[in-house]
Amino acid sequence: MAIKITMPALSPTMTHGKVARWLKTEGDEISAGDVLAEIETDKATMEVEAVDEGVLGCVLVKAGTENVAVNDIIGLLLENGEDQSVLEEFNAKEISGSTSQESFKHVRAETNWDTSSNIPKEKQVKATPLARRLAIQKRISISKIRGTGPRNKVTKSDVLGISLSSSSDNGVHEITASFKETNRIFASPLARRVAREASLQLASLNGSGPNGRIIVRDVNSFITADQNKNSRIENNKTPKNYDLIQMSTMRNVIAERMSSAKQNVPHFYLTLDCGLDALIEKRTEINNSEQKDETKSSINDFIIKACALALMKIPEVNVSYVGDGKLRKYLSADISVAVAIDGGLITPIVRDAQSKNVSEITQEMRVLVEKAKTGKLMPEEYQGGSFSISNLGMFGIKNFDAIINEPQGAILAVGAGEERPVVNNGELTVATLMSCTLSCDHRVIDGATGAMFLSEIKRFIETPSLLFA
Repeated sequence: MAIKITMPALSPTMTHGKVARWLKTEGDEISAGDVLAEIETDKATMEVEAVDEGVLGCVLVKAGTENVAVNDIIGLLLENGEDQSVLEEFNAKEISGSTSQESFKHVRAETNWDTSSNIPKEKQVKATPLARRLAIQKRISISKIRGTGPRNKVTKSDVLGISLSSSSDNGVHEITASFKETNRIFASPLARRVAREASLQLASLNGSGPNGRIIVRDVNSFITADQNKNSRIENNKTPKNYDLIQMSTMRNVIAERMSSAKQNVPHFYLTLDCGLDALIEKRTEINNSEQKDETKSSINDFIIKACALALMKIPEVNVSYVGDGKLRKYLSADISVAVAIDGGLITPIVRDAQSKNVSEITQEMRVLVEKAKTGKLMPEEYQGGSFSISNLGMFGIKNFDAIINEPQGAILAVGAGEERPVVNNGELTVATLMSCTLSCDHRVIDGATGAMFLSEIKRFIETPSLLFA
């Protein structure tokens, strides 16, 4: 039975290759380890070795053929003693992909091996053509040689590396391969080259080719095994410097929601600086008039009010994506405010913030934050909301991009207020500025709409008297 030569997988990701060129022609004698062809992938051109001995019976895929699938048959190798009749009996149905029936017909038509049935006894023994010639030169009866190749085939090595022992009767020597007992290392040229490039001693390898010959597959397998061994050793040496911790239910929910928002919501970001000097002055004035510390307003309380009024001014931002060609347009400014708590964060809501003054927002936020930190928030106090604010200014963060709190359409990320040099009317002065970044869902909010909304927030912050109008 002819031995199939198939398109090899030269890498784990390879699915197709190109037969760049054949280095052997039909009728050439092939030994295990001989380079048959060059295969070209998208990354490199590599040589392909024979793993059996015989004669190249036919080339089914011509040089230059591209997109040959891995494992497609590209040629046939005839074992010793086989002739064209084997090709006639070959199951053509097994030829697929880039291997055409036309190629197979060409082989049957053009390959002219001797098909005589009167084969002498000497030729009935399975042996390579080279082994037969050497046996004739040495006047050795090849029928008396014990083959060590595939299916007991007599190979060149069996003839060259022999030990002679007296035989019976006719004085003909019985031949037994003994090249393994010598110091010579049998390896293919390609295997030697790959081993040399890897600084690998061939003596440390066991060959899987005929008669233990080392082929490139043996070298590559050894290199891979050695790398895996070294990797395991390194991993065993590395101390465990971490603990696996089961995440809380809250952390799991946060992880799922944030992943969903980043994967499903097309974010875009807008950033500008807001002057805080007028707002700080107004806040100081109001807080000085308050008798109790718990009623004193923070900068964030003013920002909540500014966002609420801006949402009423630019209602196209006070929306959320629903799907099926619909969006939800909110009629009031229900502001979700991110609050850090043990194990994560939560967003209690100041509802109808546009209709509440700053002092009312301050008092409501104090109650909501206390409930959040003690785990006493009711679902209606944190579920829903039409817009979110996340403020990390108290940590000195200058600016950041917040992830949208689905299904809302936007969120404002607030940075720290800091003194910076600015040019005002041609003069260099120092002003307190705060960077604000608006994250928008581009499915329902356009860039110009988001820009107008952010400009309105800036206007309310820099003109705090508008917050009390």
